[in-house]
Amino acid sequence: MDAAIDAIKWFASGAGMIAALVIALDLGRRATGWAFVLFVASSVAWFAGAWLTDDWALATQNGVLFAINLLGVYRHLIRRRADA
Repeated sequence: MDAAIDAIKWFASGAGMIAALVIALDLGRRATGWAFVLFVASSVAWFAGAWLTDDWALATQNGVLFAINLLGVYRHLIRRRADA
């Protein structure tokens, strides 16, 4: 079980770093939207890892980040821009 938890946490960490890099590179609205999708996956993985290890502070943080990242997905991939 420890190997599975480690794999989940490494995925979460890597996904978060890649998403942050894509947003920092400012590659455009669509790329930013997909980075938020990756952030959503990272938040889910961090939440799962936290739940499996009874780390409720980390689980709470990533529950909130999950909601924020869903907002990013909505704003960048789903919502139509007013000037479009």
